Amino acid sequence: MFSKLAHPQSLAVLRRGVHASVTSATSVATKKTIQGCSPEYIYEREAKYGAHNYHPLPVALEKGKGVYVWDVEGKRYFDFLSAYSAVNQGHCHPKIVAALKSQSEKLTLTSRAFYNDVLGEYEEYITKMFKYNKVLPMNTGVEAGETACKLARKWAYTVKGIPKYNAKILFAVGNFWGRTLSAISSSTDPSSYDGFGPFMPGFEVIPYNDLPALERALQDPNVAAFMVEPIQGEAGVIVPDKGYLTGVRELCTKHNVLFIADEIQTGLARTGKMLAVDHENVRPDLILLGKALSGGVYPVSAVLCDDEIMLSIKPGEHGSTYGGNPLACRVAMASLEVIEEEELVKNAETMGNLLRNELMKTPSDVVTNVRGKGLLNAIVIRETKDYDAWKVCLRLRDNGLLAKPTHGDIIRLAPPLVIKEDEIRECIEIIHKTILSF
Repeated sequence: MFSKLAHPQSLAVLRRGVHASVTSATSVATKKTIQGCSPEYIYEREAKYGAHNYHPLPVALEKGKGVYVWDVEGKRYFDFLSAYSAVNQGHCHPKIVAALKSQSEKLTLTSRAFYNDVLGEYEEYITKMFKYNKVLPMNTGVEAGETACKLARKWAYTVKGIPKYNAKILFAVGNFWGRTLSAISSSTDPSSYDGFGPFMPGFEVIPYNDLPALERALQDPNVAAFMVEPIQGEAGVIVPDKGYLTGVRELCTKHNVLFIADEIQTGLARTGKMLAVDHENVRPDLILLGKALSGGVYPVSAVLCDDEIMLSIKPGEHGSTYGGNPLACRVAMASLEVIEEEELVKNAETMGNLLRNELMKTPSDVVTNVRGKGLLNAIVIRETKDYDAWKVCLRLRDNGLLAKPTHGDIIRLAPPLVIKEDEIRECIEIIHKTILSF
């Protein structure tokens, strides 16, 4: 088993302060203003009044449509981050925005103290789509993760028969499911957890993509669940070996342990399948959805599972004032309909294959690795004194494409799934041009 004390990890990420962002931005931005706000003013205002818990790429955006975003000076960019896969359907999709507008004028929130006329419709729609008995609606991805952990523990005590408060949940090295105290208690990234202890008990970490390690861990009869990303997104688009997910399913079944698939980032067509677990045709016990479930316009997340697990939680034992509100339900249904109507699963697979094939032609002295599935991809940049992933992203921005480094040397490349072939080829030219300029 890994632990934070036994296995501290060093970070390759170059930590720059917010004021460094401002300085860098000032050197590349012009003084032109729109509605009185220059990029420099926007950077400085955030630095002055906001918490310094992010290090944004210096670009100030004011509009988005489809695969494009525009900054306050009117320059257009391809968005190759997609809000970490929240805007799979593209920015401001008209059908999703129309659903938001229509419902917002009728009824937005009742809390769960009362029934509303939209929640049941949404629950029926999403459970039939993914073939689970029940859904528990929440708002954010991390709330879905917290919900899954509570469900797993309650199931462990009421169904599996683990002695009360002895249940353990396994996670994989490199996992990322948010920034709450529970989420960072499973993290192996010091930038997430260092300085925030004590940590949640009952969480243990094993290597990712390592079935023997999982089998060893499952010898413990107090293990309730294994929560894992089918492809690790924040870790740098780490794709496991073929057969890993099948093996996880078989081992969890053998040891009566819940298989929780964190599909917050990988789900909803991003990897060229509706769910990333569909690449191996496995059915987890719990599915976590979020991000693109909202189409990028309103926070929506969900936990899907069958009755044996879901009904272990009784009234009053879990909830959310906003979870399942009518506005979120309308948005989620519209978002799912767009994915099906516009065949975004097929497009993600086709465009992803094209993107990776072309990226593999980039010079190996700069790009050392290309990996991914569908339109969830990453390139690994060889760090030298002349360039690193951050500098590459700054030059990509200058050339009209927005991406962001993760873990220092990795650039995630994940455009909205509505991208067309001519657009993806234009983006490939931008990436090649940028890489060749170093």
